[in-house]
Amino acid sequence: MLNPYWVDLHVHTALSPCGELEMGAPEIVDASRRAGIDIIAISDHNIIDNFPAVSERAEGSPVVLPGIEVQTAEDIHVLAIFRDFSLAESFQAWLWKIWAKMPPTMNDPDIFGDQVVIDKDDGIVRMEEVLLVQGAGYDVDTVVRRIRASGGLAILAHVDRPSFSYPSVLGPFPSDYPADAFELSWRLDSTEAAKWRERYAARTFIRSSDSHMLESIARKHCTKMYLEAPTFDEINLALQGHGGRRVSWPWG
Repeated sequence: MLNPYWVDLHVHTALSPCGELEMGAPEIVDASRRAGIDIIAISDHNIIDNFPAVSERAEGSPVVLPGIEVQTAEDIHVLAIFRDFSLAESFQAWLWKIWAKMPPTMNDPDIFGDQVVIDKDDGIVRMEEVLLVQGAGYDVDTVVRRIRASGGLAILAHVDRPSFSYPSVLGPFPSDYPADAFELSWRLDSTEAAKWRERYAARTFIRSSDSHMLESIARKHCTKMYLEAPTFDEINLALQGHGGRRVSWPWG
C-alpha cells in the first residue's frame, strides 16, 4: 500500500560553514517533526560527520538518511544520498583522498564561519579544520558515476540557481545525463518550475529546502513522495516511478 511521505533530501547542520549554529541535532529533529516531514537527509558540504548525531537524536522520527553535498572541481553541487552510514563513509573517504595529493584550503572561522561536529545533544565533538566549501577535485561526471557505483543516489543540486549548479557552469545537461534526479530550489515559482519540467519531460525533479536555518525546514520547501515505507530503497523506486511509487510534482 502506497502512502504519502514528505521528503527533504537537503538539510545542512552547524558543520557546514554557511549553516547557522542553530542547526543542531535536537533543533533539526524538532523542526522536522513540527513541520510534519517524514524523511530528511543530512547533506553537509563534502562531509558526513554530523549524520550520526541527528540520526541518533531522531530515533526514526523523522527517518534520517546520510547525505553529502559534493562540491566538484568545477564548483558544481551534487547531492549524494546513501542507504547507510558505512556506504557514505566509504564514499567520503574516496572524496577526500584527492586532498592528500592536493592539500586543501583550511577554514578561517572569522571569514567562513565555524564548522562544528556535534553529538546528539549538541555537545561539541570537534571543530573541522578543512574548509568544507571548496571543490573536492573531481569533475562532476566522475562524482556522479562514483556516487551511483557506491550505491548512492546522485542528484544534481539546485539546477535553477545562477551559481554552483550544472547549467550555470556547463550549460544545459544532456537529456540522458546519468543522475537519478534534478533538484529545484523551493523559491522557484510554479511557472518557472514548469519550464524545467517541459524541457526535461522524461526526468524526475524534486524540491528541497537546502536548509541552513531552522525556519527553512517546512513542507512547502520539500517533496511529497508516494512510498510503501519511509526508506532509501522506496525513495529510489519513486525516483524511477517503479510499481506505482512516484514523486509528486512539487508545484502542484
